[in-house]
Amino acid sequence: MANIEVRSVEGLAGTAVPYAYAVKAGPWIFLTGHEAFDFASGAAPEVEGAEGFPAFGVPRLRREAEYLLKRMRKTLAEFGSDFRHSVRVDQYYPVFEAVRAYQLARHGEFGDYIPPSTSVLMERLFKASSHICMSMIAVVPGKDYEIGKLYPKEVPVPIGSYFVPAITCNDFVLVAGQMASDENALDPGVRLPSATRNWGGPNAVRRQTEFIIKKRLEPALAAGGSSWAHALKAQIYVPSAADIPDALDVWHEHVGKHACAITAVPTKGFGFVDGIVEINLLALRDGARRKKEVLAVELPAMSAYGACVRAGELVFPSGFMPIGGDGHIVGKGQAAAFDGLAHAAQTQALTVLSYAARVCSAAGAPLSNIVRAQYFMADMRDFPGVQLAWAKRQGSQPHPFVAVQVPGGLAAPGAALTADFWIYAP
Repeated sequence: MANIEVRSVEGLAGTAVPYAYAVKAGPWIFLTGHEAFDFASGAAPEVEGAEGFPAFGVPRLRREAEYLLKRMRKTLAEFGSDFRHSVRVDQYYPVFEAVRAYQLARHGEFGDYIPPSTSVLMERLFKASSHICMSMIAVVPGKDYEIGKLYPKEVPVPIGSYFVPAITCNDFVLVAGQMASDENALDPGVRLPSATRNWGGPNAVRRQTEFIIKKRLEPALAAGGSSWAHALKAQIYVPSAADIPDALDVWHEHVGKHACAITAVPTKGFGFVDGIVEINLLALRDGARRKKEVLAVELPAMSAYGACVRAGELVFPSGFMPIGGDGHIVGKGQAAAFDGLAHAAQTQALTVLSYAARVCSAAGAPLSNIVRAQYFMADMRDFPGVQLAWAKRQGSQPHPFVAVQVPGGLAAPGAALTADFWIYAP
């Protein structure tokens, strides 16, 4: 793989699964799917605590956070980088208490610069007992990849989070996950008058989505010298699969004429009471050397919510759903009968990987140039099917994945997963 360097273990947690916990692609560094266990053995005594008294000492949740942050720091150093050159972090947790512990540890490790961040709750993480799953994107230090911190007055940072709401790095603007809130609470303008009315005006998902687009994302883009015409990729989190159509309807109303890669999935919880939408965003700056290109890729009509977009050496497909050309989930007729083969996840993962291969072909890159594979699973216990599909396509190539389980199932009936890929195509 030209200009790609991988850090991996041959067998994740003592299994036969080769896992890429870090990928350097050109100036970009992807640390993906980090949880607080030793990648090779699956154990972490310093996290678990003393066998006879595991609650002694630093709280368990903080031990998890400190463990993975210290390992990330060490891994970045191997590539000649550090936290000061991180450009984005994504965190998933199963419980709110883990967020508080992680933020304390993060503030201590990162110091006065925390990059744009998205934190949401999921039903469970990859390891059943994990409380924190973290992924990071960073850059190799260089004069062309200096980080510009943006603090637009219209884009507040939640109390206790400390992250920078948006940054510029080279040609790009990266915006943290935004909610319809100020520093302390949900904005009064999006609250429903539930005490006095049963209906009237848009529902909460629509109100909050519009607020985020107009009053948070637009000002952040403007502060970075960008606009919707240069939007590349958005992730949209809502409480349930049933909420996705409303969020997307509002998105298309305001942003629809500008092609953008979109991944939309359910999430279990948000940082603010009554907050039910969070959106992060990546865009090019006006006048960027890289140019936005919408790739022409032949895909089933309902397999994605948005476009497949290229910006220089980086390619951003929309989140892929395993919908076939007939408009149904692939393999649905056999899935229940062959659950012992992880049939649903395996055939569906083969399908989304075939879609990713089409995107790679359109971009002139091999499928091996996937540098980050994010799987939103309906049931984490089906992940072996995903890994079998990866091995079918990629052999022994280490898998740069992060996997979390969504609450209540995915949007398409019978879907075992939604897959979000990042691709390097120099």
